[in-house]
Amino acid sequence: MNMRKSVYIVYTGGTIGMKKNAQGVYEPTSGYLEALMAENPTFQDPQLPHYQIHDYHPLLDSSNMKPENWMKIANDIKDNYQEYDGFIVLHGTDTMAYTASALPFMLQGLNKPVIVTGSQVPLCELRNDAQANLVTALMIAGGDYPINEVCLFFGSKLLRGCRSMKLHADSFDAFDSPNFPPLGTIGIDIKINTKLMRRQAPVDHNKLQVHPIKEPVVAALRLFPGISARVIENILQPPLKGLVLEAYGAGNGPDGDEAIMEAIRQATQRGVVIVDCTQCLTGTVNLTIYKAGSALAEAGVVSGFDMTSEAALVKLYYLFSRYEDPKQVRDKMQQNLFGEMTC
Repeated sequence: MNMRKSVYIVYTGGTIGMKKNAQGVYEPTSGYLEALMAENPTFQDPQLPHYQIHDYHPLLDSSNMKPENWMKIANDIKDNYQEYDGFIVLHGTDTMAYTASALPFMLQGLNKPVIVTGSQVPLCELRNDAQANLVTALMIAGGDYPINEVCLFFGSKLLRGCRSMKLHADSFDAFDSPNFPPLGTIGIDIKINTKLMRRQAPVDHNKLQVHPIKEPVVAALRLFPGISARVIENILQPPLKGLVLEAYGAGNGPDGDEAIMEAIRQATQRGVVIVDCTQCLTGTVNLTIYKAGSALAEAGVVSGFDMTSEAALVKLYYLFSRYEDPKQVRDKMQQNLFGEMTC
């Protein structure tokens, strides 16, 4: 008979463990999720792994998540890495894709599953998605699946963390990875696509390194018809180091507006790393197809290929935390480091 595995649950906050306060609105409450799980027979089923819940203080609505919170999560996993077989990060849905994108860059040498999940409806409600998401996450994190990376599980899909996006505000299938197939699909059975899983180099399985993410000044800007050069000039001013530029289509921008192009050109010459991501849900940036794209490349903008804007932003955080030279950051931005892009 197989020994039951053990899973460490990091509860950062979010809808899954919320209850209504005196004003009748949901807020995360310390100890409440653990109490709900303790009194629910489903979570005591011997088919599930043993689990330990660690509530963070304070618990956060994910709208308040910051890079310093990513560091706390990563270090928590590292501190408990040898004691558990898998890890679950319970998180609010609003910024879940950012955290799921950041952790792969931070947790280097990972050889155990880290599953990020949450819910659209709290576990305390009669009709909710919290129980199914949490039960399935426990089965995946504490199962015998060949998962050695950070994944986001929600609804019916197991996604690569740094490929995930929130697409729906009010659906139980809220997340997807438009430019990469799911790592697993969950229906009657849990089906894992092992061919898509990242392979780790043979290393000491007890070694996990956390690469710190500092808070260099980076930003994101979505182009729109009529955007003024002044807006772009202002956002590109020092101390900005990096910018995710959400451009049109295959990465096109207003090449006919010389003031805008000049503002971009001057910024890249100062060392600002500008990464071109598409506003489209699917597809990739190609700065060689249209003049409106090639003009951005000539101004010093680099392609984000098919990265999500979330992944591109946290990649800038990671690279500027690691390298001082903007040229190194530019070069690394265009390389697939942890499965965040196809190129």
